[in-house]
Amino acid sequence: MGRKRRCYSGIGGQAVLEGIMMKNNTRYSVAVRKPDGEIDVEIGEYTGILGGSSLTKLPFIRGIFSFVDSLRLGTRCLNHSAAFFAEEEETKESAADKMLNRVFKDKAESILMMLTTIIAVVFAVGIFMVLPYFISSYLERFVRNESLLAIIEGIIRILIFVMYVLLISLMKDIRRVYMYHGAEHKCINCIERGRELTVENVMKSSKQHRRCGTSFLLFVMFVSVILFFFIRVDNMALKVAIRILLIPVIAGIAYEIIRLAGRSDNWLVRAISAPGLWLQGLTTKEPDEDMVEVAIKAVEAVFDWRAYLRENFGYEDSQEQQEQDLGMDDEDEEEPSFIGSDEIE
Repeated sequence: MGRKRRCYSGIGGQAVLEGIMMKNNTRYSVAVRKPDGEIDVEIGEYTGILGGSSLTKLPFIRGIFSFVDSLRLGTRCLNHSAAFFAEEEETKESAADKMLNRVFKDKAESILMMLTTIIAVVFAVGIFMVLPYFISSYLERFVRNESLLAIIEGIIRILIFVMYVLLISLMKDIRRVYMYHGAEHKCINCIERGRELTVENVMKSSKQHRRCGTSFLLFVMFVSVILFFFIRVDNMALKVAIRILLIPVIAGIAYEIIRLAGRSDNWLVRAISAPGLWLQGLTTKEPDEDMVEVAIKAVEAVFDWRAYLRENFGYEDSQEQQEQDLGMDDEDEEEPSFIGSDEIE
């Protein structure tokens, strides 16, 4: 009997500065290549903003909390990795820093992280949800068909998102983050294909994955096009309000789609995943072996991949036999004619 071609692992993560964060259930790890070349690994627990509440298990509701948790944990891990690359000399505290430390004391860093996250979310909502509406509204004098205007608004929204991804991918520092992003995907693909987690096997794996946050955000754009097409009001203020208030609904739907994509492999899932995999061509780059080593450290800190391979793939054979059973490399599988990672949960 042949081996499974793919098996969901449940692990996911994100790239940070010169490192990787990996999460498995409530445990997470952050592995960072320090300036001296050593790899620092921090392990922690993160139960989410609602802990073990049953709300986090309800379809379409769980996606909202999962997205918020991803932002919180991701920001925390980014700050942790950035601390290794701060200037050796202490920088002088600004007036804002002094005020925060005086008012919030030991909670100042957490408050600052929360404010940073809120500002980032507000900025994203304004750019990707509200701005496309105002741009398309200028076309009302030329386009009288409301259905066509709704489609135009959706196209503008998707184009703004793709242009944003393209522009930041040109930045040198972001390119290294994208290389670590590729290393993270490669590790998960390697495991989910039933291969030993070695540098050699990871390097041969695909840098694209269906459960990637990039794909999730693209699904958010597509779902918003559909919802805004059918939900319409005449008042301008209400139009803007709806685009903001429906964001949790959109995120919940997009989450369920990305969740399905991570667990199924039929032709429909492949088709709807194709645009996200294509966009990952911009947000993931081929890593070097040093980056893969960091990613492996992050995985092994929170996930027993050997036990996983024994349980799901009958892990006893040699690597060569596994490749024969699988029948193809990940690169052939993950980049088909249409064009798989960090779990959003």
